[in-house]
Amino acid sequence: MAIRRQDTLLFEKPPVIAAWAAVGGKKESEGPLAAGFDFLTQDAAFPDEACANWEQAESLLQQKAAELCLRKAGISRKEVDLALAGDLQAQCTASNYTMRALEIPFAGVYGACSTMAETLCLGAALAAGGLVHQALALTSSHFCAAERQFRTPLDYGAKRTPTAQWTATAAGACLLRGPGQTGVPVLSVTFGRVQDYAVRDINNMGAAMMPAAASTLLRFFSATGARPEQYDAIFTGDLGEVGSALLQEQMAREGMPLPNHRDCGCLIYDVPSQNVQAGGSGAGCSAAVLCSHILPALQAGQYRRVLFVATGALMSQTTYLQGESIPGIAHCVELAKEGTG
Repeated sequence: MAIRRQDTLLFEKPPVIAAWAAVGGKKESEGPLAAGFDFLTQDAAFPDEACANWEQAESLLQQKAAELCLRKAGISRKEVDLALAGDLQAQCTASNYTMRALEIPFAGVYGACSTMAETLCLGAALAAGGLVHQALALTSSHFCAAERQFRTPLDYGAKRTPTAQWTATAAGACLLRGPGQTGVPVLSVTFGRVQDYAVRDINNMGAAMMPAAASTLLRFFSATGARPEQYDAIFTGDLGEVGSALLQEQMAREGMPLPNHRDCGCLIYDVPSQNVQAGGSGAGCSAAVLCSHILPALQAGQYRRVLFVATGALMSQTTYLQGESIPGIAHCVELAKEGTG
């Protein structure tokens, strides 16, 4: 069961992440975390799989992440009690079609780029309470599908601003189990609150999402009494270089400097050399970094305790064209070295 302190659930007997998998595309295969991925493709259109469009390709990417995760866990689809999944496509269609293929009980989740942390928060709470024995948490994004939906079709050839971020063609999947099992313990989860600082620039997601990251971190530290320096790393995703610099400034003003802060959008690519402007983004970005780097490092004992704080911009192509501001949200998952808790 869990103890609730403000917006944070502290698990007396932590559930665990028992298995995970990360998949990505060509750009991700050229990045610094490539060796940690379970599957990488050089053609994200998946022509050999008869994909007719980018949206179908993203669903296939998500399916591969789920299937690899289950294979690593040594279980079949039929043994999964519930899948919590979402993506950036309208009505979360990539996840819908993934679950049509996998035939697993499914609850769709939308948190934009915060979706991986949100699905983990929900799955951990259900597993800790004994309501599910095995739950999948997964999400994805696809550069071409996202550009077409939120900005301009690729054929348009629009220039990208220095503050823009590159939507990762990637997916991540985690299998959650209840307390007492082998895996990376989930010590606590913190559900975020929507923050809106009136940012309207669709090409500056880092500035739009930063207030949410700061808000959730401050609420977590208030609820737990912990300090940033008690963690080996505090991972945000995906603020990129612009949002990360703003977060450092904001947290320092709040008396909570983050000397151990790292951002998934800055980790997944070599930002100076890969032409990704301010870094990576997309629901699949933080999910892939979690599954290719953070969880393996916890399993190996390279980290003892970390925070994973995924951020999302809660807008649509319609609200943006209507001149609406871009609200943000961030959810926090506290993870520990495997075998502790």
